Amino acid sequence: MARNVLGGELEPCCFEPKTGFYRDGYCHTGQGDHGVHTVCVMVTEDFLEYSMAQGNDLTTPRPEFDFPGLVPGDRWCLCAPRWKEAFDEGMAPGVVLEATHASTLEFATLDELKSCAVGF
Repeated sequence: MARNVLGGELEPCCFEPKTGFYRDGYCHTGQGDHGVHTVCVMVTEDFLEYSMAQGNDLTTPRPEFDFPGLVPGDRWCLCAPRWKEAFDEGMAPGVVLEATHASTLEFATLDELKSCAVGF
């Protein structure tokens, strides 16, 4: 059973759009997930613009990757290193702690994540 950053059972992040490396609605990780898609975030316009400026377009649909394109307010399993980078730049989106995989703590502290916490 996967754990979240609070030590509890990993909760789902989002089913619409269906998120997660495995597109199962959870921020699970495992072999092959080189990006470590473990942070359940609620995207904002500012974050989407920041991500685009970093060369990572999260707004354009990519059907070949089962990626619908994101709009502000969507929840999505974001790569832990990308979240930490955005945090360090003051651009981190909100984090749903209960749906953020415990392996995220290899990239960010619980205090950093809590400082951006949003509710389910």
